[in-house]
Amino acid sequence: MLQSRLAPYLFVAPFLIIFGVFGLWPIVKSLILSLYSSAGPQDQVFVGLRNFKSLLADADFHTAVWNTVVYAIFTVILQLPLALGLALLLNQPWVKFRNGLRLAFFSPHLVGGVFVGVLFQVLFVPKYGLLNKLIYSVSLFAHWIVPAITPIPVDTKWLSNPALVMPALVLTSLWMYVGFNMIYFLAALQAVEKELYEAAIVDGANAWRQFLAVTVPGIKPVAVFVLVTSTIGSFQLFELPYLLLNDSSGPNKAGLTIVMYLYQAGFQTGDLGYASAIGWTLALGLLVISLVQMRATGAWRA
Repeated sequence: MLQSRLAPYLFVAPFLIIFGVFGLWPIVKSLILSLYSSAGPQDQVFVGLRNFKSLLADADFHTAVWNTVVYAIFTVILQLPLALGLALLLNQPWVKFRNGLRLAFFSPHLVGGVFVGVLFQVLFVPKYGLLNKLIYSVSLFAHWIVPAITPIPVDTKWLSNPALVMPALVLTSLWMYVGFNMIYFLAALQAVEKELYEAAIVDGANAWRQFLAVTVPGIKPVAVFVLVTSTIGSFQLFELPYLLLNDSSGPNKAGLTIVMYLYQAGFQTGDLGYASAIGWTLALGLLVISLVQMRATGAWRA
């Protein structure tokens, strides 16, 4: 009798132990650390909420927040429509080689952020970079058609120009994540009942009305999920600017993000308490943003 009562707890014990040691305890420890000022694991001074107050007056933190917000806004605004558009296209039965195209669009996500960062670091090289040559060729063709258009120079410095660092990060992330989110939308589109489209056609709805009345409500739960997770992922940006900008914040700190600033505070400066405060500020900010998104999209009423 005792064994039958203890059996369920024994089965879940490995998970609880692993989660407690590697999941719950680090979270609690980081919260405790955020109340200390430290110059290493053995040099800690209790400061209460002073780390959080310091963030309010920290110009570098303000820059990191601004850069991260700009990146998140442009990434989400561009990424989701492109992913949905590709999903709608590859969901059409008349498109040939659909499986191969799906794999091609999804494959950039499989190689990982480190490979993508190294790859685009080469693509953004002035003069010899493929991206600059492509833009120059397109602008030269446009100049041939309309002489008033001036060809764009081939030596554009993407990663050393403060105005171009953020577009470079957004472009890189689009190549990496559009295909990933396309898979979610594609699965949602295939789950929409075909009878609803047939009923809409009988009622005289055109393609646009079918999209608004049938497709959008059918994929709304997945769309909200993609919106929230993409926003959270955008605010956690670290490896792409870290690799593209060679372990720096870029010119005029144009590539400084919140997580990069956390890394600099914790592992370069050595103040783990201040880094923990940055991390908890980010976590609370993401919680608020996610709740607002779910409230605005009506996810709670679904």
